[in-house]
Amino acid sequence: MSLSPAEEGGVASHASQARSHVKALIHSAATALLLIAACVPRFASADSLCESCELQIGIGETYQFWGSTGGVVIPITLNWSDSRYELGLFRLSRRQVLYSARYPDGRVMADPYWGLSLSRRWRIFSRGPVKGFFGFGISAKTEADELSITRLNFASQLGVRFPLPGNRVIAELTFRHWSNGGIRLPNHGQDFVTFTVRLNSGLVGADRPELAMHGVANFKVALSADTAYDANLP
Repeated sequence: MSLSPAEEGGVASHASQARSHVKALIHSAATALLLIAACVPRFASADSLCESCELQIGIGETYQFWGSTGGVVIPITLNWSDSRYELGLFRLSRRQVLYSARYPDGRVMADPYWGLSLSRRWRIFSRGPVKGFFGFGISAKTEADELSITRLNFASQLGVRFPLPGNRVIAELTFRHWSNGGIRLPNHGQDFVTFTVRLNSGLVGADRPELAMHGVANFKVALSADTAYDANLP
């Protein structure tokens, strides 16, 4: 059944309003996270606004299991409550083109867009300072495309958290998938991997005990050894 011009105009207007609401939500979150990131060096000596918060920034790449898409991802994430919750802002900054046996010359899957996700994360294993986690939540993006026709989607993640050499920087390597679960097609899903590092600052979160206390303990051991040596001097 075809729609009348007036009905088509109403549908288009509704879609435009929904798109505007999603973009406004993402832009607001983007502004907040970028302001926090910009203020980190300036307020490094200030009291923490959130003792359990942790701001991370990094780089990432898009992919599909059946071929490469070559997109570049710029992630900024904020997690809190011992990394149980994560708010992420993502800029997928390059066009995603799928190359495969079926598309040897490439097929455009998605143009650049902004994305936002909110997830609950659970720890699935712990081996010393290395911790694995799984997360699930919701995501929003500014554009619909071949990867997902919907702008609001489910978000899942599987990652590992570990200290870099020197135990001064915490990093996360996370594989992420956004899709609508097949509610509407096409729905190949947005797949990407991110590598992020923690920005140490007094603005959002105190230093982790496993890092800071390690240095304090070493200092106390060294101090005790010096004291004992001085006491044995004639």
